[in-house]
Amino acid sequence: MNILISSAGRRVSLVRAFQKELQKVYPQAKVFASDANPQLSGACHVADGYFKVPKVTHPDYPDALIQQCKACDIQLLIPTIDAELLPMAINETLFAENGLKAVIASEGFVEKCRDKRQIHQFFESQKVAFAHEYAKDDYKLPLFIKPIDGSRSIDTYVIKDEAELTDYHFANDKLMFLEYLDHNCYDEFTCDLYYGKDHALKCVVPRKRLEVRDGEVYKALTVANTLVPYIKEKLGYIEGAVGCLTSQFFKHKTDDNIYGIEINPRFGGGFPLSYLSGANYPKWIIQEFLLDEKIDDQFDCWEKDLLMIRYDDEILVHGYKG
Repeated sequence: MNILISSAGRRVSLVRAFQKELQKVYPQAKVFASDANPQLSGACHVADGYFKVPKVTHPDYPDALIQQCKACDIQLLIPTIDAELLPMAINETLFAENGLKAVIASEGFVEKCRDKRQIHQFFESQKVAFAHEYAKDDYKLPLFIKPIDGSRSIDTYVIKDEAELTDYHFANDKLMFLEYLDHNCYDEFTCDLYYGKDHALKCVVPRKRLEVRDGEVYKALTVANTLVPYIKEKLGYIEGAVGCLTSQFFKHKTDDNIYGIEINPRFGGGFPLSYLSGANYPKWIIQEFLLDEKIDDQFDCWEKDLLMIRYDDEILVHGYKG
């Protein structure tokens, strides 16, 4: 009953959470980690074992992953980065034929999440407000620019003056010109959502983003606000959604105006705050996918107003040869 955290990178806390929860039910089981460069991955070194795989964009990636999982008796696969979601969803049946369960949303829903225009259409179908997209010859300043398929805040721009716009912004078809939501008026929340195998929402934990570094939350606070009932009403069931989904919302500071920004069908880098607040998604995944147990319909007993302040730590690897 071993578990793999794929593309583990810096996800040390996520590996430790799965180790802790897995040991409670299968004391001899192990949590493995994989990465394209595992010797330089902190999460790989804290895992019970690790192995190297090709980059997720390589055509041999699925077969190489399956081969390694068989060798390590791994039965459950947890993806962690955007780039691997669609390849894994496409190959979910292949994984299953080789005794490997992937906790991954359906191919169709992953495709929606990986395309910001499609996720806007999804929000519209669920009656969730979202930032208006401008035509590149008809826009209003200030505006926010981001790629259709971006992640980690790469290639994003806040444009407040016409002079800040360049030929690159206009010529790059992947860049969207969007209505700017002023951080002086709106608070940004990352919400950790858990969907069961029945695609029903089981838990919502809003994390207020206080400080971000390299696209990942550095300081955050759990907050019980109107986002919880709002998300339960609008997104209580999503066809194809399963496991942890990380969603971004902007909430107005003085009223209840809410905008949906995006959904990433994977664990986010700030999930450890939700886990430590009591929202035990690793436990629920183990119950559903390894023990074949049904989990509770709703869980709201996570700790509110819990502040997380992250810091850098060291992992020493003795005898490293490069």
